[in-house]
Amino acid sequence: MDRGFLLKLLDTVSVSGNEEANQQNALAYASAFADECRTDAVGNVIAVVDPQAKRRVLLCGHMDEIGFRVTHIDEKGFLRVQKAGGVNPKLYIGAPMQVIHETFADGKTTYTRVNGVGAVLEDLLKKEEVKDTDLVIDIGADSREEAQKLVSVGDSVCADTQPRALLNDRISCRALDDKAGAFVILEAARLARERGASCGIYANTVVGEETTGRGAYFAASNVKPDCAIIVDVTWASDAPDGDPAQTGEIRLGGGPVLCLSGMTDKALNRRLGSVAAEKGIPLQYEVAGGRTYTDGDTVLKTAAGVPIALVSIPLRYMHSSVEVASWKDIEQCIELIAGFLCDMDGEDAAR
Repeated sequence: MDRGFLLKLLDTVSVSGNEEANQQNALAYASAFADECRTDAVGNVIAVVDPQAKRRVLLCGHMDEIGFRVTHIDEKGFLRVQKAGGVNPKLYIGAPMQVIHETFADGKTTYTRVNGVGAVLEDLLKKEEVKDTDLVIDIGADSREEAQKLVSVGDSVCADTQPRALLNDRISCRALDDKAGAFVILEAARLARERGASCGIYANTVVGEETTGRGAYFAASNVKPDCAIIVDVTWASDAPDGDPAQTGEIRLGGGPVLCLSGMTDKALNRRLGSVAAEKGIPLQYEVAGGRTYTDGDTVLKTAAGVPIALVSIPLRYMHSSVEVASWKDIEQCIELIAGFLCDMDGEDAAR
């Protein structure tokens, strides 16, 4: 498991709608092991192993992260923003922030980071509900003209938190949701390739999960897979305010989480369970009474319908700038999915 690659993904900002820089990282990494590697019209990266195989397995992990987009620069040089994804604006008051300014010239895109902070406004601190449009980002500029030399409307904004090692081989950072999942599918595809998997593997780092779902829709529509495994994160119940009665008993270090739902396929879950038992990988379970609120909901409903399984990484403090995950869970997710791929015969539809 190449931990350095996940750290690189986490360090590179890819707010939903502006994922290109990180997708270039994925493309470069996957090109080292995949038979085919390409991007599609909406910005997904598709790494294909054994494109001639009769049976196709789609792997999806989304590369986009929650954040903001600049909507206005006022006369004093302060930035106003609009959320991209499920953001809690309160968490960004007084927080270190970063703006990613994008320029295009001579056929090349350049990304420049601009430091900022979420302004601390007394009125905001007193408000019960803070909206994204209430936030003010201070980059230190004295005027609109000065700010516009470095920042433009539409630029990405997110918390400026870098990966940090915690006790018990745990990691904290923004955007583990779902760069950890994107990392898992690429590593699983690479490992399955090394171990001689005979099915066609289509590992897609998809865009737009936090906002539109467009990436997963086009990934499934283009690949037309026999089945799909979606890798995302899920709520850990061992957080200080965790509620096992609501989420199930989900703990960091407890292993991959399988989703039991009307949206997920029982046969695929049974097969993943068999692989886990064979490899000694502990499993945890969550229940979704309806939608899973992941890309799986989109993939399931493409074409004539695609059987899906949802494999999740336990996560504390989801949709914050200090999400916490376990390297052990991440590695076991990789091993589980690689084992599933190797267990499938090239003629087998995973049933």
